[in-house]
Amino acid sequence: MAFTYTYYGHGTHGLKIGEHKIVIDPYFNNNPSSPVKVEDVEADYILVSHGHNDHVEDVEALAKRTGALVISNNKIEDWFNKKGLEKTLGQMIGGKVSHPFGYLKFTYALHGSDLPDGSNGGMAAGLLITTEDKQRIYFACDTALFGDMRLIGDAGITLAVLPIGDYFTMGPEDALKAVKLIEPKNVVPCHYNTWPQLAQDGEAWAKSVEKETRTKAHVLKGGESLTF
Repeated sequence: MAFTYTYYGHGTHGLKIGEHKIVIDPYFNNNPSSPVKVEDVEADYILVSHGHNDHVEDVEALAKRTGALVISNNKIEDWFNKKGLEKTLGQMIGGKVSHPFGYLKFTYALHGSDLPDGSNGGMAAGLLITTEDKQRIYFACDTALFGDMRLIGDAGITLAVLPIGDYFTMGPEDALKAVKLIEPKNVVPCHYNTWPQLAQDGEAWAKSVEKETRTKAHVLKGGESLTF
């Protein structure tokens, strides 16, 4: 089964797996990299990796308009329940849950997760999705480099989406090391060039990836898509 990945800029992503539309960490209206607003996006599922504002800001608006199921950790789920969202599901790191689009596992991520009002956002996570035909998509989300990325890659990754912006997450050098640990077939850089402190050369990073690994690197602008 083919899937389509869309990069909306910064740390916001879209997937279409079969007929299922998934949005990851919705941040559209104040996202300088996004060519669309939250009102333009459809979703059946919303996946939330952690609680920072640039990953949860548009969850409520998108969920209330579309009726999408919001999947996050339990602390973030409770926070959205208090905001009036009832269609939610809490998952925790390490557990794998079957959804109509495939299996979703929350993976370790080395990052913070405070919510915009200062509430406890639980543990930050990455996302590992396994489709019905065993294609695997790994979103590292906001994280530093960690050695157990190699274990995530052991399953065989079709597409990895990795931050390269530095400052808040891995920078280009550590993201290149991450590719070497994960060994995905394809990689897309994210979480860079949103603001001056995240300025990076995505094309130069992609060339380094293809020079030093067997992974195909794809540099996308906000709104561009790839089908696998």
